[in-house]
Amino acid sequence: MKTLILFFITVCTIHAQEIDYNTDKGVAAEGYDVVAYFNNQALEGNNTYTTQHNGVTYLFSTKENLNTFIKNPEKYSPQFGGYCAYAIALKSKKVGINPEAFQVINNKLYLFYNAWGTNTLKLWNDENPNLLLEKANTNWEKIKYK
Repeated sequence: MKTLILFFITVCTIHAQEIDYNTDKGVAAEGYDVVAYFNNQALEGNNTYTTQHNGVTYLFSTKENLNTFIKNPEKYSPQFGGYCAYAIALKSKKVGINPEAFQVINNKLYLFYNAWGTNTLKLWNDENPNLLLEKANTNWEKIKYK
């Protein structure tokens, strides 16, 4: 019986944890339209077109992009909670992003830091992107919860 109770407490605790999303500006992707990224565009969203997913507010540049997101939010949500993919891979750290530094890889959105002379998207592409992605996925599993 004690084992069963301990099991239920563990399961409930795991489900109670929340993924940490990068909402430094109060919204995902610093207010940029996550659907537009899939058309290779970094467009600022508009407060007219908003929705929430997993407790995070998303802004969109058009009603069409808002509707596209609503139909499949998991497809368009940034990977690694919207933190810099390179920093997750290299240092297992949650680092902010520059919303204009992005890449769609295998139909998934990755955001990067680009400031003060450090362009992590360029570093990502210059180094081994496949290895970095593998490391980032492993590291994110360890640090994704608040």
